[in-house]
Amino acid sequence: RRVHGLGKFTSLVGGPEFVHILLPPLESLATVEETVVRDKAVDSLREVAKEHSGEHMEKYFVPLVKRLTQGDWFTSRASACGLYSVCYPGVGPSVREELRNGFRTLCQDDTPMVRRAAAGKLGEFAKVVELDSLKSVVIPMFTNLASDEQDSVRLLAVEACVAIAGLLATGDDKQNLVVPTIKSACDDKSWRVRYMLSDKFTELQKSLGPDITKNELVPLFQTLLKDTEAEVRSMSAQNIKEFAELLPTSCRETVIMNNVLPC
Repeated sequence: RRVHGLGKFTSLVGGPEFVHILLPPLESLATVEETVVRDKAVDSLREVAKEHSGEHMEKYFVPLVKRLTQGDWFTSRASACGLYSVCYPGVGPSVREELRNGFRTLCQDDTPMVRRAAAGKLGEFAKVVELDSLKSVVIPMFTNLASDEQDSVRLLAVEACVAIAGLLATGDDKQNLVVPTIKSACDDKSWRVRYMLSDKFTELQKSLGPDITKNELVPLFQTLLKDTEAEVRSMSAQNIKEFAELLPTSCRETVIMNNVLPC
């Protein structure tokens, strides 16, 4: 509780102009082994980041993020993953490029816990980068994480899929950059990944739109309804009503009768 409270100490250190004074103790706490303490420290850092001016963001906050990213212990690198999205909008183009490279490094980290943390924050980082960087930098990160050897990383990449799909403007981009990963997740050897896909399926429908739903998602949903694992089938069954409501009206009845009910 005290760690989380540090994020609200701005007025006690003299206001936003001096908020960087809070960074050293929070940086230290963000590296500790205890997960609860680390998470609270990151939450507080995200709070105080909002109080930084653009100049102070580049002078004080970004160097902190870089130090955590380059830390010897995985704890500091995992904590760094949650800070990129809050500092990216407040810095200039050259620093933004450094931040994109830093986040890419975390996505490729040797330690699964760090890659898992990066996958968990990929969606929110995708929301603050420019569209061209989304396609050229973030999508490749997403694709790599979605094919990671650890299923705990792959399932979080599925979660990021929803955010990324919603950010892409054209149907072709969604078809080419997102749908292949969804298909891979549907066939994933880990039931936990397929479960996550089932859980997020209607959100993906909303993000991808009616055409891709009709042409690509219908057969995938049918596959999940017939999954070998009861947990996956159960989650898919819970989504049948919303799935049907989100279908294009032109094909809704046909899909329900031919694809859903037979399952």
